[in-house]
Amino acid sequence: MVVIKSQEKAAKAARVQLDGSCDQPRRVARKGSVATGCQRSLSPRRLKRRRKTTTTTTAAAAAMCTSVQPVEWTTDLKNQNFDGIVLVTQSHDTLPSELECLKAPLEAYGSVDSSLGEEVVVLKVPGFPGNRLVFASTGPVNRDYDDVRRFSDAAEKGIKRALKAGMQRPLLVCPPHKDYKNGTLVAALGALHALYMPLEVREANVKPTDYKVCVLGLWAAQEAQGKRLVELTDALESGRLACRDIGGSDPERMAAPRVADYVQDLFKDSPVQVEVVSNLKVLEKEYPCLAAVNRCANSVPRHQARVIKLQYCGEGPIQKTLMLVGKGITYDTGGADIKAGGVMAGMHRDKCGAAAVAGFFQIVAKLKPKHLKVVGSMAMVRNSVGADCYVADELVVSRAGRRVRVGNTDAEGRMVMVDLLCEMKEKAVRETSPQLFTIATLTGHAIRAMGPNYSIIMDNGPAHRSGNAAQWQKAGEVLGDVFEVSSIRREDYEFHKGKSEYEDILQSNNLPSTATPRGHQAPAAFLIMASGLDKHGVDSNTPLPYSHIDIAGSSGPFPGVPTGAPILAMATNYILSNVL
Repeated sequence: MVVIKSQEKAAKAARVQLDGSCDQPRRVARKGSVATGCQRSLSPRRLKRRRKTTTTTTAAAAAMCTSVQPVEWTTDLKNQNFDGIVLVTQSHDTLPSELECLKAPLEAYGSVDSSLGEEVVVLKVPGFPGNRLVFASTGPVNRDYDDVRRFSDAAEKGIKRALKAGMQRPLLVCPPHKDYKNGTLVAALGALHALYMPLEVREANVKPTDYKVCVLGLWAAQEAQGKRLVELTDALESGRLACRDIGGSDPERMAAPRVADYVQDLFKDSPVQVEVVSNLKVLEKEYPCLAAVNRCANSVPRHQARVIKLQYCGEGPIQKTLMLVGKGITYDTGGADIKAGGVMAGMHRDKCGAAAVAGFFQIVAKLKPKHLKVVGSMAMVRNSVGADCYVADELVVSRAGRRVRVGNTDAEGRMVMVDLLCEMKEKAVRETSPQLFTIATLTGHAIRAMGPNYSIIMDNGPAHRSGNAAQWQKAGEVLGDVFEVSSIRREDYEFHKGKSEYEDILQSNNLPSTATPRGHQAPAAFLIMASGLDKHGVDSNTPLPYSHIDIAGSSGPFPGVPTGAPILAMATNYILSNVL
């Protein structure tokens, strides 16, 4: 993909500008020496010149902003191009023969510190890269409740400890486990999560480089394994980086128009086609529910709504069509039903559903799967409060012609997605094997019901009959992007039926979802009803499988870094099912 190549070229040029060798360790770390950083000292004059250069708004600079942490593979455990080893495994007793040389120093350390395996430790190990070893144990991985996340958790902790120790070229060593064949890949992704540099930090040039380390090394026993590991890691992390950039950046940096700019630049010269809808008249005509939420923000040009449409068509005859709608609330004040009592902080993260759509497309653009078509819509809207904001009691006629009574302006997520879902429904009847999805940080109830860290998926009738939710849940277990399954029941449809002859559908009650029974399931019924998908159920001549994914719990902590959920599960299910 041309855009990725240009990103890598720009990133390489930036690193060469700093030290002439950041992506080629051999030039810095001669045999017997230790690489201590990825840039040499810069004079104030040179640093000023660099910052002036990198703040120029050019395509190359923008490409640099979306470049992934450099990653290399090696089969040589004693490769002096690296300045330390980060070992992720259950115990030194379980090391394979290729890593037998690490056993003695760990045994020696364990003889004087019984906490080995319970805490991340740093050992002096002469003869190995940097003469130091960080050991981050996964702990037991064979209990009823263990899963592959043990590897990503340990790797994240290990890399953070390596950073504190001053490593700039850590070599991550995670030997394969008989019960977790993807443990090494998961560990690599965990390490990269710890190495993510926020977009605002990269753009402000407050750090010497755009990366926390010069290069992340990945050890593999064989060359073919190493190449494949780096290829998959780079593709998956590129999607998570885009997702984190959009989802985690503040409400001004990622206001709707700037999200559109970011996405257009991200997919420039790529297989992904991008269309941005910004005209107010078009938004009001095509997406009336979204336009209602946008009404207040529209008075501020930098906050005006955007609908970002994406499309990818793989080579060969299309066998499956994925149709994705992502909630992209750039900031959620709650609207007229304002979020009071200090609960508004963190609401810039309400765009993580749309961010996930962009992130998945980035993985698709990198891996270019054949026979797959993906259509996406990102609903980028700010839910502002002011004289022109939409209010409870309003009647809004959806794109599907349903009269919707607004019950709570803080239920804006379903409003901005429902007309886009209706549009997808209209297109789906002409597509090959379509599957429709909404992805959103939709309800606090999702967190209350399942706890943090878990996405929730729920199917309509046709999707349920095909076992879609179960497939997603199984796929999520592969790389630790885990799911719980909920069901959409008759009570959810009853809840949203109009309460008077004025309206067909009630958008919401006036209570928080956390105080509403079935608070995360019922909104899925609203989306089905208000989009007209209820006419495409199992009793229809044209049934359309649809699933709603609530990522309120899994999108990541605030303060903290977004996780990129659920794009790893999506990639596993639809692109890498025959690989992982």
